[in-house]
Amino acid sequence: MSSFTSSPTGSRDGFRRLLRARWAGLRSARGRTLAMAASVLVTVSLGLLIAGGVRSTCVTSAGEGPCPAPLVGPDGTAVSDKYYFVHQPLKGDGSITARVSDLTGQMRQPDLVPGVRNVKHGAVPWAKAGLLVRRSLQQGTSYAAVMITRGHGVRMQHDFIHDVAGSAARGPRWLRLDRSGDLLTGYESGDGRTWTRVGEARLAGLPETVEIGLFATSPGALWTMASAFAQATATFDRITLRGASGSWRHDDVGVTLGPDGRTPHHPGGAVESGGKVVVTGGGDIGPATVEGGLRADLLLSGGGLGLILVLVAAVMFPPAERGRSVLAAEAVVVGAVAFVAGLVAAGVVVPAGLALLRAHRNPIQPITLGTELRVIIGYAALAAISALLALGLAALVRSRILAAGLAVALIVVPYLLASAGVAPWLLAITPAAGFAITQSVPAFAHVDVGPSLLEGHHPLAPWAGLTVACGYVVVVLGAAIIAHRRRAAPA
Repeated sequence: MSSFTSSPTGSRDGFRRLLRARWAGLRSARGRTLAMAASVLVTVSLGLLIAGGVRSTCVTSAGEGPCPAPLVGPDGTAVSDKYYFVHQPLKGDGSITARVSDLTGQMRQPDLVPGVRNVKHGAVPWAKAGLLVRRSLQQGTSYAAVMITRGHGVRMQHDFIHDVAGSAARGPRWLRLDRSGDLLTGYESGDGRTWTRVGEARLAGLPETVEIGLFATSPGALWTMASAFAQATATFDRITLRGASGSWRHDDVGVTLGPDGRTPHHPGGAVESGGKVVVTGGGDIGPATVEGGLRADLLLSGGGLGLILVLVAAVMFPPAERGRSVLAAEAVVVGAVAFVAGLVAAGVVVPAGLALLRAHRNPIQPITLGTELRVIIGYAALAAISALLALGLAALVRSRILAAGLAVALIVVPYLLASAGVAPWLLAITPAAGFAITQSVPAFAHVDVGPSLLEGHHPLAPWAGLTVACGYVVVVLGAAIIAHRRRAAPA
């Protein structure tokens, strides 16, 4: 009696034959090919239509015209640099010490009566006030600051994107900022005698003479789909300087001017009295994740509709019983074709759309080459993952129409709802979380953003969102294989 065993070589040859057969089947099916091609056409056409139709304009004292390019910091990130500064020059090494005895402010809330401004006392969580050393008053230049915030305790920040947490204290707090060459060190104290180091920053190329002093600022109050006016007001006392002995200068750095080009809009200010300085300012010193210009991911707004066609193509294989090997072969072919379709679509619409936006003199959110490649390749990966999910659903429920409907409901519908500002939390718990991989605006822990996808931020980080989508694919394909085994098992 002879016995037969399957060899690894035979298994590999059999799988290769399955791959060739599935690839031939895909090529011969005109409907699937047209669906994939149409997905590319839809994604590219809608993206270029958006890019071609955008014309950003700003009104200044000179009239209406193109908006200026976003302000960028030392590393090229779009930044906001608006604050009120009470300062004097410091030549060489030195320090400033002060107690921040109070931090409050005002912020606008949604109007209760139409046309009547609803401004309340209080401050947003990232309202900040403290001690600041800057290279110069020119916006976007290097700086270091130690500060208290309304809701995040004591912080040491420098060059807009760097943030170190100190204590969680919210009440009166002593602060000190030392300069030694190009090294700035921040300290905090509860009594002005025992000091704790918060952090340090080395500002390369810092000139001998810098500006040192007191500042206050506040980002806008977040509403559901917008931000509104907010200001911070801080009271400083027990102020001492080492290395500087001039008179205080007052500057409302970056204040927005009205249409006449002369009148400040929501100006800050400072009052000196009895050894105290009360400083009021609005704006922010930090990354500009919303106001930094048009985003690259907007060019993939048609990607959700394009994925519908990818999902339809993925479920169009013959509805025969799918064993593990057959399903694996189908997954390789469908995933590869969907990846290529997504890569072509994103690889065309993102760079071409950005070029079109720039040609029309629109302000563009700065984007690094690495981020642009992640958006393009990430969308291709999302297309492949979406196709695999649809394929797994088709094998599980054994109905093309039902599988396509389920895939659209799980991937496309949550994305479209979130894009309209409805239920953004769906992008954290459904396969639509994978769209996070296309986020082109960096996220920072020290910047609060609104919950709306319209501001360019997803609930999950890019790779975390893609991981959630991959998890759904693994579960669905695994369930499809188990279901096939049960159906194939003898009664």
